[in-house]
Amino acid sequence: MRDVLDRLVQWWTDGERVAVGTVVRTWSSAPRPPGAAMLVGPGGEAVGSVSGGCVEGAVYEVAERVLSGDAPSLEHYGVSDDDAFAVGLTCGGTIEVFVEAIDPRSFPGLAALADDVERRRPVAVATVVSGPGNLGAHLVVRPDTRQGSLGSDRLDDAVTDDVRGMLDQGMTGIRRYGPHGERRGDELGVFVQSFAPPPRMLVFGAIDFAAAVARIGAFLGYHVTVCDARAVFATRARFPDADDVVVRWPHEYLAETVVDDRTVICVLTHDPKFDVPLLEVALRTPAAYVGAMGSRRTHDDRLARLRDRGLSDKELARLAAPIGLDIGARTPEETAVSVAAEIVSARWGGSGRPLSETDGSIHREHPA
Repeated sequence: MRDVLDRLVQWWTDGERVAVGTVVRTWSSAPRPPGAAMLVGPGGEAVGSVSGGCVEGAVYEVAERVLSGDAPSLEHYGVSDDDAFAVGLTCGGTIEVFVEAIDPRSFPGLAALADDVERRRPVAVATVVSGPGNLGAHLVVRPDTRQGSLGSDRLDDAVTDDVRGMLDQGMTGIRRYGPHGERRGDELGVFVQSFAPPPRMLVFGAIDFAAAVARIGAFLGYHVTVCDARAVFATRARFPDADDVVVRWPHEYLAETVVDDRTVICVLTHDPKFDVPLLEVALRTPAAYVGAMGSRRTHDDRLARLRDRGLSDKELARLAAPIGLDIGARTPEETAVSVAAEIVSARWGGSGRPLSETDGSIHREHPA
């Protein structure tokens, strides 16, 4: 939804009625995750994608019917052995797409939601997608307020509690309830899409490798900060892809900035006076990933210095060093690909092996 939200708001602001197809659930090798969306505008224009081209035509037909007055619809797409040429995902995956019509009357809170997303304020939208409830009803949930209703106060209260927990973790998915919010019920399906602020990537060391890592970090959707104590190197001109460029001693900055369990830390200084005090702080944060550049000899020396500072073997085991996966990288750009691959692998529990040498599901449904 994030990819098409601006266009949706433009039509909404003009008072137009727009069909929205949103992926709400996936199985196996589905090409797009829950939350991916496709719009069909008032003139028949299609924007966005729910499957990378596999079922867009079928979703478009449902969208036209919804725009003509049909009720919102939860559509299931997949390919079976008995019907291999039916509309479905040729890659073998399965998806559920909820198709609804949105206009200022049906979703009055859309503009405020979009403003929150634009300003990177945490917000989520819960939508009834199945069951006996008010199909297509929306509830916008923020950390301290909510807007809209799914049909009853009890249901709104139950969903709000769950959504705030999901929002805190940046989770998107379906939750099931009884008609009045009973947590043991499963009749009513509510799709929750979280728009959490982007995770942070902290890059320490204003070198050419850092510029490449910052570039690929931004491409992956991170809020990228580059930090170095040397003002002559830590400049906006040298790091145009970074959201922030900070001139401070790295360990001092890290000790004071916000680090959560989605943050990734890349230490590219490979100089003991910078990276040892920095890693002492980094390895005691809840960061999802801590990687450090340097040769194997540098790494061995670094480990000895960190042990002298009191870090335990458990804390040191969190350190990915030398940083990156073994892909034979040499240039800064190739090294950035190696680092990004290791970060993605750490997040989703990937093996780092060629897919041609693995079997089973390609896409993992949950973070590692």
